[in-house]
Order: sequence, then C-alpha cells, then structure tokens
Amino acid sequence: MKRRPNLNAWVFIVEMDSPIGLMRLFFTEVGLASLVFADKAVKRHCEKIPGCSINQKPNHPADLLRELTCREISRYFNSDPAYFQNVPVDLKGTPFQIRVWQELQKIPPGQTISYRELAARIGNPKASRAVGQAVGANPIPIIIPCHRVIASNGSLGGYSSGLDRKRWLLKHEQTAG
Repeated sequence: MKRRPNLNAWVFIVEMDSPIGLMRLFFTEVGLASLVFADKAVKRHCEKIPGCSINQKPNHPADLLRELTCREISRYFNSDPAYFQNVPVDLKGTPFQIRVWQELQKIPPGQTISYRELAARIGNPKASRAVGQAVGANPIPIIIPCHRVIASNGSLGGYSSGLDRKRWLLKHEQTAG
C-alpha cells in the first residue's frame, strides 16, 4: 500500500495588520488553518495544530496560499467585493462543525441570521446550542463569517474575537455593501 505524504505536517504563521488589530494567519500546505488576533495567546493556539511552528519557511510553495489569502483579506478590509471563495482552507473539526462552517459561508456580507435559523439551514432545527458551540469553535473568523450570526432576540450573542470586533465587522459590511 502506497503511503500518502502528510500535507498537514508543515505550518507557518504570517502576521497581517487590519483595522481591527494584528492578525496571525496559520497556514499548512493545504491552506489557511486558523486566523487569530494578536491579543490571543498564539503559543497556546499553535499547540492545537499538529506540526505547528512559529517559524516561517521562506520561498516555500505555500507562499502562493499566503499571497492569495492576504490579498483577499486586504480586499475585504478595503470594502472591495471579497467573498473568500478562492481562499484555500484546511479545516479540522467534527463533521457537524464542518457542516456549520460550510453553511456560514453562504451568509451574504452585510446580512445576519440567528443561531436558530442556522440550525434549521443545516437540517437540525433543535440544535441551536450545538450550532452556537460550532460557530464559537470556528478557526477562521472573517473568512468563515461567524460574526454574521446573532441571537434570536437581535442581540449580538458572542464572538471569540471580541464583541467590539463583531460590531466593527458587521458595520463595515453593511456600509461597504
């Protein structure tokens, strides 16, 4: 039996400025694996990704992934249409989480839905709480727009990167569109 190479074993981190803070983007050779803001503990976060290293390897084929991703994020913050469909991602999660994250990507910029509606969209209308946990576990905020999910009563609910960032992102998308 021929063994496949482990494409997820190599990770590098790129720092990128944004209007809402310094972001750290974690890449594997497959794609973007995680996005965290610099005020989060990078070492603790890095330990969650197998093979993660804080060191960047220059002139690596994965540089194309980095360039594409950073260009799309810059377009987003400059109010250009950016839906991140071309950004390769390397998602790790349960099948339920991945289903929720895929559905999040269908929410148009500038629009919001409730956790209850998101649960209904994935065919599990009574799973609002589980959906909320999956949304909170999203490893790639902004690219996978978990900020577009709000509570049924219209309040913002939570956001792993902070409610101030969630407010900013929602306002940015509503004024850009």
